[in-house]
Amino acid sequence: QVQFVESGGGSVQPGGSLRLSCAASGSALSMYSMAWYRQAPGKERELVAHISPGSTTWYSNYVKGRFTISRDDARNTVYLQMMDLKPEDTALYRCTKLPVTAATSWGQGTQVTVSS
Repeated sequence: QVQFVESGGGSVQPGGSLRLSCAASGSALSMYSMAWYRQAPGKERELVAHISPGSTTWYSNYVKGRFTISRDDARNTVYLQMMDLKPEDTALYRCTKLPVTAATSWGQGTQVTVSS
């Protein structure tokens, strides 16, 4: 079963940038569409962005123009470059392969906190 390890989160001021990484093991990512989700305290999980095996991308309206999802299949890793971060981007960010089902494997996630 594929497993994911997210990293790269941290605390930044509004307007700052972070680059998240999602390293996979147990399976090659090249055949999957991959997604980043986030969940803030007291809120439901939210799809942030996804990328197809052919690198077609989709973004939530909340992050479009500020976040960039990419993949390096040779490294079995997916990235999320986040720029112009806002306090409302504060959340636990996790990656997984699509589609999400009841059997989906989730990593521990990486915390992003944006505050002044």
